[in-house]
Amino acid sequence: MRHAASLPCRLHHGICHPKALIWPKDVPGCLRVLGRRCGSLTKDAVLQALIATLLILTTGCQPSHSNRIVVGSKNFSEQVVLAELIAQHIEAKLHVQVERRFYLAGSYIAHQAVLADRIDLYPEYTGTAFTAILKQAPNWDANVVFNQVREQYEKQFHLTVISPLGFNNSFAMVMRGAEARRLGISKLSQAKTYSPQWTFGCGYEFLERPDGYSGFVRRYDLTFAGKPRVMDLGLLYRALKDHQIDLAAGNGTDGLIAALDMAVLEDDLHYFPPYEAVPIVNDKALRRFPQLATTLNDLTNTISDGEMRRMNYAVDGEHRDVVDVVREFREKKGL
Repeated sequence: MRHAASLPCRLHHGICHPKALIWPKDVPGCLRVLGRRCGSLTKDAVLQALIATLLILTTGCQPSHSNRIVVGSKNFSEQVVLAELIAQHIEAKLHVQVERRFYLAGSYIAHQAVLADRIDLYPEYTGTAFTAILKQAPNWDANVVFNQVREQYEKQFHLTVISPLGFNNSFAMVMRGAEARRLGISKLSQAKTYSPQWTFGCGYEFLERPDGYSGFVRRYDLTFAGKPRVMDLGLLYRALKDHQIDLAAGNGTDGLIAALDMAVLEDDLHYFPPYEAVPIVNDKALRRFPQLATTLNDLTNTISDGEMRRMNYAVDGEHRDVVDVVREFREKKGL
């Protein structure tokens, strides 16, 4: 795995050994759910990510990080890009040590890690926070979602939600471009006629999220040819290309959509909420570093949908190093 060097825990230092850990009771259930979106991870990488997650969430072997800032991320490429951007910007502006604890196994794990002070901040999506964490019904209004997330995260969790980074990474229902053109399909409401002959594919968490599969098929009155094929997100595009599935729950900023000539069907019935990327920060970190909020606000509205898509493609399609991709983006933006 190309990002193994960025794993959040230095296992070779011998600080903690997995066999010596006390596993939280909810870990097995949490590890089934691999995040809002899962990137292209090998089996070894998944194992490394899960071990790293356990090391972060368990108590008794984490040193104090009062003199540094710990940045986390979930376990897919876009999250790592965003977390690296945040980390580099903090290092450049605040001149403090930043520890990277990337590849946490999903939304719930990342949320628990920031609550437990195992990380100080991580990038999240407003729609995920609103539906998966706060358990609210999906809402299409981006301002309503952001304001409620910001208010409730502070009230319930003592977490500060920083202003959006600029792009919206909503779920995207993706099919082969040639097939969409042949059938004349551009909207999800047109899929009902063809869905009984289609196989649907998605990531693990999409099946269980309140804004996921069940509500999606109800809203659009869809019936598919059998149960959904559940797999890592990175494999979904290969499965689409190889005709193993016909419609997939991807992401609006996936770099492989254009590269593989895929088509995104418009969510014309407005099922999916907005997924604006926002930094989530533990209030304790803001007290330790009073300039942290101002520094993070420097990144507000700096990333367009197209820019995020290009960075994702640089990592997933061109196999470039995340650190270099982020450094070039910061230089281009004058950050």
